[in-house]
Amino acid sequence: MTVSMKGRTALVTGGGSGIGRATALAFARAGANVVVADVDVAGGNETLALMSTLAGKHFVQTDVSQSSAVEALVKTVVDTFGSLDFAFNNAGIQGEISQTADCTEENWDRITGINLKGVWLCMKYEIAQMLKQGAGAIVNNSSNFGLVGSNGMPAYSASKHGVIALTKTAALEYAQSGIRVNAVCPGPVETPLVTKIIERQPEIVDAITEREPIGRMGQPEEIANAVVWLCSDEASFVVGAALPVDGGFVAQ
Repeated sequence: MTVSMKGRTALVTGGGSGIGRATALAFARAGANVVVADVDVAGGNETLALMSTLAGKHFVQTDVSQSSAVEALVKTVVDTFGSLDFAFNNAGIQGEISQTADCTEENWDRITGINLKGVWLCMKYEIAQMLKQGAGAIVNNSSNFGLVGSNGMPAYSASKHGVIALTKTAALEYAQSGIRVNAVCPGPVETPLVTKIIERQPEIVDAITEREPIGRMGQPEEIANAVVWLCSDEASFVVGAALPVDGGFVAQ
């Protein structure tokens, strides 16, 4: 199956590396104009460089936890390319590892401010634009830990569970307005963040893969392919789904 998005525009937050970068490239390969948003200017510009001449491209430095920044981001998308057809709300952080009683308020607020509030703010302004257009597709990045609990990650898991609740709620609210909202729930993926952890703790690779029925970690491109499909017309009857892309982790 070849997905064509020629002449349409996609927004990818957290597009400066990892899953976000892979998804920005996948949208570009499908012919879409792509706006990459990230707090990391160098990473965002590197993503644009990797797109080469695939399609129209633009970078906006954005902190998704700030309402004014997200509002300005969506305005820039429309001012630059004329529409906002697809959005992948991917920006997120892991934060500090600590059990529930040991999680600091600062850690909780930082994680939920980006992972949960950030997704809500993005949807708030994306949906407003898509309502004007009469159509659009949004995919939010949750996690396999948005479907099950995770020892030592109370704020992260709570934020990712919240992303799924937001996804389902918005999906119900706007399905008849031509806007489809879904979520992906990745398992462990070989991103720069995970690579840094593995460099410090090489033994963690075996611990991760032993929990994966498929016997390996995922690649960013495998998540990107799911996101692009969910946004495409091929997934026109998929509404409010929280799709595990996790090598079978939550099937256990």
